[in-house]
Amino acid sequence: MNKENLIKELSFKAIRSSGAGGQHVNKVSSKVELTFDMVNSKELSDEEKTRLLKNIASKLTKDNVLILQCDESRSQHRNKEIVIDRFVEIIKKALIIPKKRKKTKPSKGSIQKRLTSKKKHSEKKGARKKPNID
Repeated sequence: MNKENLIKELSFKAIRSSGAGGQHVNKVSSKVELTFDMVNSKELSDEEKTRLLKNIASKLTKDNVLILQCDESRSQHRNKEIVIDRFVEIIKKALIIPKKRKKTKPSKGSIQKRLTSKKKHSEKKGARKKPNID
């Protein structure tokens, strides 16, 4: 996956930010919406696409399009940078292959330590009981 080529496949749309504002907010479109069509991407391999579909399925539309928005800054250019950084981070995290867990057995020392602590605990509890007089 080449980051620069992947960014070239993105499409952006500038829209008006929501919420309170002054006279200027109604004239400028500072909110940026990023869309990425994962299925038609030429940069991602089929294996990467299936991994992405599995890992970020909740963020995708029915057409497997990823849509991200940013209106944190007043600047459209800054919002575009922020949304690109978010997109790259999401893709990187989704493409990480987790390491397989190796099964291990507890060491003999740890088993012995656990059994001795259980024995001590049992003796402590047993000492609290009333003596059995028969």
